[in-house]
Amino acid sequence: SSAEARARDNLQQDLYANVRHAAEVHRQVRSYAQSFIQPGIPLIDMCERLESKNRELVQEGGLGRGIGFPTGCSLNHVAAHYTPNPGDNTVLQYDDVMKIDFGVQLEGRIIDSAWTVSFNPKYDPLLQAVKEATNTGISTAGIDVRLCDVGEAIQEVMESYEIELTPGNLTPIRCIRNLNGHSIGPYQIHAGKSVPIVKGGDSTKMEEGEMYAIETFGTTGRGYVVEDMECSHYMKN
Repeated sequence: SSAEARARDNLQQDLYANVRHAAEVHRQVRSYAQSFIQPGIPLIDMCERLESKNRELVQEGGLGRGIGFPTGCSLNHVAAHYTPNPGDNTVLQYDDVMKIDFGVQLEGRIIDSAWTVSFNPKYDPLLQAVKEATNTGISTAGIDVRLCDVGEAIQEVMESYEIELTPGNLTPIRCIRNLNGHSIGPYQIHAGKSVPIVKGGDSTKMEEGEMYAIETFGTTGRGYVVEDMECSHYMKN
């Protein structure tokens, strides 16, 4: 009926309003963090400042609104899911490459977004490769698009780049093949579908109404990660 259609439209408008609000909070927190992240800052202090601003701007309150997950600040060969535990006194250095990943949650809708920080310009090609690969993944994604096609498009762009880490020696930039983007559900950061970043992945299609984090991981290494270090992230279903 028309009344049911209006009710569905109203629900969708509420959903979009929450997503846009959370995304704007994320943008402002990111801008704030970029204003003080410099070599010499202890990572635990950086995360505490970022998360305090996140809680302030989203007006944290119970399960209705707050941070989406612990702030990741993975350094160098650590690709993802590291945050300093109590007693970890790691300090950011000029030659570090740091991946900052944090989330904002509003009425169960989670904004999951990350960016890379580096100060040494020799790493600029790596950052550019990942940025272009991510933008390609976003532009490729859509209703009825196969997940494997998104991954193939990302890989093609990412692996077209090289980087000169030592004078006269070019190193290829590769995708980390066992890290992925993912679908996001209400109060659920990983909602069941994975978005590959290399070709040959799942042929399942994206569907109307789904939300995704398109995540890309570029490396000058072998392109495969293993579990290591102490646990600093956990997820409870």
